[in-house]
Amino acid sequence: MRKGLIIAVGLCWLILVVSVTADTEQKLLGDESDGSRAVPVHLIKLFIKLIDGESQQISGDDEPLLPFSTRQTCGPCHNYNKISSGWHFNAGDAKVAPGRAGQPWIFVDADTGTQVPLSYRDWPGTFKPKQFGITDWQFVKLFGRQMPGGGVGELEGLEKGEEIMRGFVSGKLETNCLSCHNADPAYNQSEYADQIERENFRWAVTAACGFASVDGLAKKMSDTYDYLMPEPSNPDVPTVVYCENTFDHKSKVFFDIVRKVPSRRCYFCHSNKIIDEAGTERWTTDEDVHLAAGLSCVDCHRHGLDHNIVRGYEDQGDAGGTCDSCHFTCESCHAKGRLGAPVPEHKGIPPVHFDRLSCTTCHSGPLPGKKNSRVKTARAHALGTLSAVKADDALPHIETVVFAKAEDGKIGPHNLIWPAFWASMEGQVVTPIDMEIVKQTAGKILAVERTRSTGWQKFDAEQIKKVLTSLSSVKSINGSPVYIAGGKFYSLDKKGQVTSAEHNAAEPYLWPIAHDVRPTTQSLGAGECQDCHSTKAPFFFGQVAVDGPVNAEKNADEYKKMLEFQQLPPFYTWAFAASFVFRPWMKIIAGGSCAIIAAVLLLYALKALGFITKILVNKD
Repeated sequence: MRKGLIIAVGLCWLILVVSVTADTEQKLLGDESDGSRAVPVHLIKLFIKLIDGESQQISGDDEPLLPFSTRQTCGPCHNYNKISSGWHFNAGDAKVAPGRAGQPWIFVDADTGTQVPLSYRDWPGTFKPKQFGITDWQFVKLFGRQMPGGGVGELEGLEKGEEIMRGFVSGKLETNCLSCHNADPAYNQSEYADQIERENFRWAVTAACGFASVDGLAKKMSDTYDYLMPEPSNPDVPTVVYCENTFDHKSKVFFDIVRKVPSRRCYFCHSNKIIDEAGTERWTTDEDVHLAAGLSCVDCHRHGLDHNIVRGYEDQGDAGGTCDSCHFTCESCHAKGRLGAPVPEHKGIPPVHFDRLSCTTCHSGPLPGKKNSRVKTARAHALGTLSAVKADDALPHIETVVFAKAEDGKIGPHNLIWPAFWASMEGQVVTPIDMEIVKQTAGKILAVERTRSTGWQKFDAEQIKKVLTSLSSVKSINGSPVYIAGGKFYSLDKKGQVTSAEHNAAEPYLWPIAHDVRPTTQSLGAGECQDCHSTKAPFFFGQVAVDGPVNAEKNADEYKKMLEFQQLPPFYTWAFAASFVFRPWMKIIAGGSCAIIAAVLLLYALKALGFITKILVNKD
């Protein structure tokens, strides 16, 4: 009897496992293309249901009206979990290969002189948010404005009890499918960013969708707030209002979803503004040559269902998730003429250039000048949001363009940021100090009256000394307190005085840039060799500003030569460049020498011909 019961239970478990496996392997409606290039299914069926976070269908007469969930609304037709493991969402997954170093999130606190590149990926030179005491919830609050949700936004890694409670209040920042695929012109990503600032994470997508509005602030709600049972009398309670005629007679809603993401959807997170002395305006700048030719961002930056976006550089297979990603690089298109790409001949350019330079060196980014410029990026300066600071000196300070040796050994154009932060040092290991400790300890010492300037406040040696001395008394800090800023390492000597020195921790973080791409006639070196090979050429001898809050006026005059980032010897580089001054003379001398030699050879050839003629005449 017992044996039969065991067999029956075993068979039930087997059937259950098989059924679950079958369900997980089953392709959903939107998971696999049948090859048709027609309009996506959202327009063929016209309407879909809005589902809230409690898996209930939303109707226009619900009380209270709730925000819809992308996981629940899009999930029935699309593999939400697989899509949410894509490159835009998976930074917090330690199992994902980091790929080539890219643009970090930059944490700035001007009051404490802090400017650091953050990333969940293992990019050398960046820091993990937790190293500065920044939790996942705080990270989303700081940078969620230009995050497409998912990943860290799911708030699965919260550890502090109070933040777990705040996570219940704000809700999760789910993967925002609409940020890319919603073609509705009413979709408002700036509103999405505003909702993040209000800590309305679960309401952000609904507020931005174009057919609903959200009022209220979750950040003003208590830890016991329940969004399913709001307080009608509280004006700060987050509330949803759907536009009239949003729901049809079956409580379904129309979504204008497109498969091919319009480039304008990329711009909110991937825009740059060059800050230079000329005060360049948007209308005076040219568009990327690919976009001007009619291509869109996703023509090159493609992906499959896994949403592992192809980043466009060689050997990106691991990060791109597919070996086919190597087919979407500069060379793969321009060597074969794909998508109408011109095949370059590069006449007269020595092959060594292609061994030591990337394609982007000559064709991408701003042209180098005697001194570098600064650039404001969407992700670093919140461009496109209501809170964006338009001042040119707004932090963080990002230097561009810097021609530096990349991970693949080739020189290419980069952006650069100088880290600035308070840390402790044990031996040669530098560990950042939690920002809360820094603010509590150094806040009063560094407090100054804020001016109209949005850039650095000026720190002198005496202020640094007081902060380091104060931090030395904090029991939770192991090692000696130090300050990293402007490429320098500041510490207290045995006499208690501030000293500065070089240190690896003070080195800048650089990441390669690839846009905007310029055509051949505007490429670096299109004029002549002297564009790069002269003793005054910015490519080698341009000045890269060393930026930091310590003695700001002095640091403004501190620079490093471009060739230092290329790891080239100064004298050899200068001597080689100087040789190009005499190359026109050498060409004249060589040409004249060849002409003289040719004339001498011709003369002797004529004499030889006359001598042979005489012999032949005498013989006859």
